Amino acid sequence: MVLGWLLLLVTALPRGTTGTKECVFCELTDSSSCPGTHMHCGDDEDCFTGTGTSPGLGPIINKGCLPSTLCGREEPVTYQGVTYSLISTCCSGHLCNRAPNPAGSRRALGILLLLLRLL
Repeated sequence: MVLGWLLLLVTALPRGTTGTKECVFCELTDSSSCPGTHMHCGDDEDCFTGTGTSPGLGPIINKGCLPSTLCGREEPVTYQGVTYSLISTCCSGHLCNRAPNPAGSRRALGILLLLLRLL
């Protein structure tokens, strides 16, 4: 019975950060969506989503891997001849910088409710 609980719990938890971490990568873009491709990060890197702003213009975004020491910093970047202030927000899970997945959230919630019901 305990083994069954552990197996259920392990399948409900997000993937760990051990081993090779993958992140979503996309170039700077002014598009609201960034489908991106997968890339492998180094041991000292985290996934990030960068959001840039410039007065009077819409935001820009980019995604990829970033050394963890640079997370949360603000830096100037130039996109299409305009300088933006880009802030990188990091996360440490496998593909954690992809777009939110409502179906995955519902799955985790369903498993949690099942566990609570069984208790």
